[in-house]
Amino acid sequence: MTLEMLICCFFQISDIQTIWINQTILKEFILVGFSLYPDIQAFIFVVFLCLYIFTLIGNMAIMGLTWVDTALHTPMYLLLSALSFSETCYTMSIIPKMLADLLAKNRSISVVGCGLQMCFFLGLGGTHTVIFTLMGYDHFLAICNPLRYSLLMTNTVCGQLVASAWAGGFLVSLIETSLIFRGVFCNPNLVKHFFCHMRAVVKLSCLDSDFTEFIVTVISVSGLLGTFLLISLTYIFILSTILKIPSAEGKQKAFSTCASHLTVVIIHFGFASIVYLKPEASGGDDTLIAIPYTVITPFLSPLIFTLRNKDMKNAFRRVLGKLVALNK
Repeated sequence: MTLEMLICCFFQISDIQTIWINQTILKEFILVGFSLYPDIQAFIFVVFLCLYIFTLIGNMAIMGLTWVDTALHTPMYLLLSALSFSETCYTMSIIPKMLADLLAKNRSISVVGCGLQMCFFLGLGGTHTVIFTLMGYDHFLAICNPLRYSLLMTNTVCGQLVASAWAGGFLVSLIETSLIFRGVFCNPNLVKHFFCHMRAVVKLSCLDSDFTEFIVTVISVSGLLGTFLLISLTYIFILSTILKIPSAEGKQKAFSTCASHLTVVIIHFGFASIVYLKPEASGGDDTLIAIPYTVITPFLSPLIFTLRNKDMKNAFRRVLGKLVALNK
């Protein structure tokens, strides 16, 4: 049994006989992507390549500094490092293929490859959404329960929470991907997107695509709104506690601790809600709508977390000083 047959069984694709007899049905998909804008594809490639390179550099810098500098071995920065790692993997599941398709005439992707890309995209997206929630919980403990913080949020507990975020994210991803790939695809194989987005792929199913899309959308929206409500609840308690701090300096310090996280959360959930809460009947180009949360948000996230963070800046100076000293 080949790898493709094993993966097809894993995703519970029914009527495997039909798949292998009629190769024209499930051999590959064609990603339409930005082919509708042929005159600006080269420009789009350069812009997205630059954004992707800076995204990788920013996230790797956060991970590297957290690993090297022992002063950053705290739950808050371990969560930030975990977020950078998940966002790095998240962008790697989409952007390299997108960049290659911008220069290639053949924008095909195998059905198995499409399923794997969707699974990793949804799993990693869910993972770093949960990590956002964990970061809000960490700030809640630090501000609302400072005396018990060191007992409730240790590095071990932090690691367990991150592992749970990965497990939960990919569990939901496997369920959604299995629902979409459980049947055969018999419609024209044009995926009207630059990656295997679930809404674009489910339309190609021979089964009741409306029902499948409804179930998958309910799961995604429930996860999105659930995590956003948890974060909102933590910040209600945080704001209530900050307002009770007597000194202006104490209030400013508490606000600065949460400012970066809150900014990224608003950007992330704002862009994601446009995609997942948008009614299908509203129309619009999903390809363009997806750019903010797949390309721009991952680019902005490391910038926001580092530019206003004194600990990260000090850690960078210490590491840079050590490197300079070693080269002398």
